[in-house]
Amino acid sequence: MKARDFATLLLTVALLAASPAVHAQQSRVYRVGVVLLGGPYSAAIDGLRDGLRQLGLEEGKQLILHVRDVRSDPKAVETAAKHLENERVDLIYSVTTSASIAVKRATKNVPIVFYAGNDPVASGLVESLRRPGGRVTGIHSRQTTLMAKRIELLKEMIPELRRVLILYNPGNPIALQATQVAKDAARQLKVELIERPVGSVEELRASLEALRPGEVDGLTYVDAMVVSQTERIIEISKTRKLPVIIADQASVVKGTLASYGISFYTMGRLAAGYVHRILLGANPAELPVEQVDRFRLVINLKTAKAIGLTIPKAVLARADEVIE
Repeated sequence: MKARDFATLLLTVALLAASPAVHAQQSRVYRVGVVLLGGPYSAAIDGLRDGLRQLGLEEGKQLILHVRDVRSDPKAVETAAKHLENERVDLIYSVTTSASIAVKRATKNVPIVFYAGNDPVASGLVESLRRPGGRVTGIHSRQTTLMAKRIELLKEMIPELRRVLILYNPGNPIALQATQVAKDAARQLKVELIERPVGSVEELRASLEALRPGEVDGLTYVDAMVVSQTERIIEISKTRKLPVIIADQASVVKGTLASYGISFYTMGRLAAGYVHRILLGANPAELPVEQVDRFRLVINLKTAKAIGLTIPKAVLARADEVIE
């Protein structure tokens, strides 16, 4: 059994043991709203579905998912959340810190289970990790602070690294924090960080199209809107022979050079335990936020070969997974 699957199983067992009501057979159909920006985040829905099915709530039978994919438009999140609450869903699952903040701000009473890559206490989502204290709880993976490690890994994979491009939405406070972390790490490594603020998908695509071959030596990002456009970024990175390192493991399979972080699918499965308990009557204020502490380094050697890069053996030896 893989480590992430074992961790998911342990959490599921713990959640089941903590609430005898979980074992009760339910006759009603639960309605769960889901808000996300699309792209790689869609894997979290797959994880949520599988996790809830394992817990006895199968979509189309005991469960209806009302998915609101706002298609890379952060401004549409609040509207989607308001509509879901007006439709009287039993709960909303929100993916990313910025989306979760918007969902909480836009709603009044509906319980919320989140996936957040930034500190949910500092972000104002919960009062504390041990006791959230409101109608919101979920999974936290510290993606913002991991930006420094990604810059460091990029430097190890490309010893001659001089310039790294970072893409972010200047209207996203979480992305601004991640950019500052990246700047501090780049400074210590004597690498120049090229900041490229993009406030919309159109600006992002224009910025990518304007990239000249050799203009930068690597690319990274953690902003939710930018992450939702990963497939387009992979296309551009291939034509520009540009190494990309991000957080999402699944995107490495699709063509990014590397990832250091988590699987959105796994985050969705972990969230299923919280969704299940709250649907059965648990109070989110009393469900501690789960902090994910294990992160994986995944490297795509096919991509490395395609862009003319040789990954040092010492780095490959430390990878949790190498795609060949």
